[in-house]
Amino acid sequence: MNISDKIYIAGSNGMVGSAVVRKLQAEGFTNLITKSSKELNLTNQTEVALFFEKEQPDYVFMAAAKVGGILANNTFRAQFLYENLMIQNNVIHQSYVNNVKKLMFFGSSCIYPKLAPQPLKEEYLLTSVLEETNEPYAIAKIAGIKMCEAYRNQYNCNFISVMPTNLYGYNDNYHPENSHVLPALIRRIHEAKTQNSPEVTIWGTGNPLREFLFVDDLADAAFMLMQNYNESQFLNIGSGKDISIKDLAITIKNILNYEGSIKFDTSKPDGTPRKLMDVSKINALGWKQKIDLEQGIGFAYNDFLKREIR
Repeated sequence: MNISDKIYIAGSNGMVGSAVVRKLQAEGFTNLITKSSKELNLTNQTEVALFFEKEQPDYVFMAAAKVGGILANNTFRAQFLYENLMIQNNVIHQSYVNNVKKLMFFGSSCIYPKLAPQPLKEEYLLTSVLEETNEPYAIAKIAGIKMCEAYRNQYNCNFISVMPTNLYGYNDNYHPENSHVLPALIRRIHEAKTQNSPEVTIWGTGNPLREFLFVDDLADAAFMLMQNYNESQFLNIGSGKDISIKDLAITIKNILNYEGSIKFDTSKPDGTPRKLMDVSKINALGWKQKIDLEQGIGFAYNDFLKREIR
């Protein structure tokens, strides 16, 4: 990418898209196209076609998606499948139609089978059944990967895909019902602290292991790959380290200086037992995580407080 290139960041108001915008701006890129969902409905084929025809972007970061935690994924199964398929189909296809030089598609670690060997290597894709609770979202993301591969094979498009691990950080979603585990814990423990509640109850046993990456680290990796990586093989992006939900909750409790106790509701589902990414491929390209978990949680909590989440 050259400084003068026109770059479209789909999903620029979201956590991933806004991090990509920050990274590009920090690197001196100013010719950026950003549109909110109110300005451009990415599920609408006609709107997306007209947008691409008018703007003619050189590069596309495809970070737009309908996202949520276990409850949202399991409750809105049809919406998660339909909306994500429509969004990515429209953006990827119009990138081909309008001769975009390069597109990066952001997937998710939930694409991997529920009981895949750990850590998760890229070649484990489609080797077994998916986690039931987020299967529709995972299927949509798998379709996005395969669409990029197919357009590369048939039309010689330089479309690449990356699979981030669980993300958190600036501009995260702290909704009480459809947020992911880390921001959800920040909100619930913060509320317990401010309300002087003696305990916080968390879904599941606390035993599942999860890997987390600060979103600005993802943007750093995405920028590097957009500049240097041009292969069909999608790449994992993660920290290469995981932590139990129990230990994560204790870490957040300590950072927030909450003095109450953590309880676990074992009648609720745990989800996948473990999701640790094998990041050897991207590490071999020279990229590694920079922001550790405790530092990142501190950054995220400060952002939570500044935005006065309700």
